Amino acid sequence: MAQGSDSNDTSYKSPSPGSRPSSSDDVKKVMRREKNRIAAQKSRMRQTQKADSLHLESENLEKENAALRKEVKQLTEEAKYLSSVLSNHEPLCTGLAAQTPELLYPPHHGSYHQQHIPVPHYPH
Repeated sequence: MAQGSDSNDTSYKSPSPGSRPSSSDDVKKVMRREKNRIAAQKSRMRQTQKADSLHLESENLEKENAALRKEVKQLTEEAKYLSSVLSNHEPLCTGLAAQTPELLYPPHHGSYHQQHIPVPHYPH
């Protein structure tokens, strides 16, 4: 293998222009390269984890979408069925057409619709 062809090989030092660098400069360069190599490795790992996470999220959303489409289809079928039941039943209910709306829809007296409660007024 040719010297310097391996990107992880930190023993190769390219000659710098000008005078020969000192030993401390070489150590700094090696340390900087090692630090950069580790940072690049961490960055690639984070990128891979993010891609994996997005892939899982995509799969889950596709499953949820399929389930919702199935539910919409079932509800549409139910609506069609109920509509046909109503259409078939309407001719049988000719007596209701002559009644007033109050008889068809009596006022609600349940706990949901509460009567107005008078608030006592105190003299000042």
